[in-house]
Amino acid sequence: MEQEGIEHRTVEVNGIRMHVAEKGEGPVVLFLHGFPELWYSWRHQILFLAARGFRAVAPDLRGFGDTEAPPDIAAYSIFHIVGDIVALIDSLGQDQVSVVGHDWGALVAWTLCAFRPDKVKALVNLSVPYIPRNPAVRPVDSFRATYGNDLYISRFQEPGKVEAQFAQVDTTVLMKILLTSFSPQALFIPEKGFPGGLSEELTLPYWLSENDINYFASKFSKTGFSGGINYYRNMNRNWELTAPWTGIQIKVPTKFILGDQDVAYHFMGLKDYIETGGLKRDVPLLEDYVLMKGVGHFINQERPEEISHYIYEFIKKF
Repeated sequence: MEQEGIEHRTVEVNGIRMHVAEKGEGPVVLFLHGFPELWYSWRHQILFLAARGFRAVAPDLRGFGDTEAPPDIAAYSIFHIVGDIVALIDSLGQDQVSVVGHDWGALVAWTLCAFRPDKVKALVNLSVPYIPRNPAVRPVDSFRATYGNDLYISRFQEPGKVEAQFAQVDTTVLMKILLTSFSPQALFIPEKGFPGGLSEELTLPYWLSENDINYFASKFSKTGFSGGINYYRNMNRNWELTAPWTGIQIKVPTKFILGDQDVAYHFMGLKDYIETGGLKRDVPLLEDYVLMKGVGHFINQERPEEISHYIYEFIKKF
């Protein structure tokens, strides 16, 4: 897609071919998207940062869009995904970059900072706070116990099942459902799939155009959703693999931004954790967190100007 001078190329990283969108010259800012998204979720921020002397780089993560999607579920562990990002930073000829993450991209960015803080100059994360590893309980088990089997994370666990449900819905309609479903309630997917007649009820929010939906749908209709869903299928395994990092602090200069209508703010006690100093304890170089009123989960698309300004004002200091 040619959008206002954004360039596209493919790089070989960590044994896969990765699609990268980029624009601008200067210090590198790396943008990591979430589910069910693509590099395209950062379209506003790429243009904004490129216009202000930065090189904005936004990959499609492993399993998404025009980046390779290995068939094996085990190939989507947090080690693989963070490994991709470390290799990407190296391929850009950089020792250190600024990183901006949202949703799963935020989880990847937090973990990158845990594993390789030397690679990250400054971090701006959106929506998903750092979540310390609880050695007593596996994350999917915890979600299931709290929210039941219909919670999307629970429903995503069984290989092939939710893909078959998704395949029964037009991809354009499905993208509308998914991109409007995390504010402020979590997405629940009944065993028998989505109820009929959903497409008629869905009007697009102000921040999403039919063109935007069509771009996302054009990619996911080609790739399917397994790549992105495999991230969720590795949550318990990631918990096992990251046992050595229990109790770690994230020691990178950080800014954290979320919306008060975001499901992540209301999920599993995270609101208390953020507001009573837990996040600051675990991320001691957190400059501050910003709670935006009336904003949902897809914050960088909902409030592009404000988010772009926050990113710029923070990373230009480093």
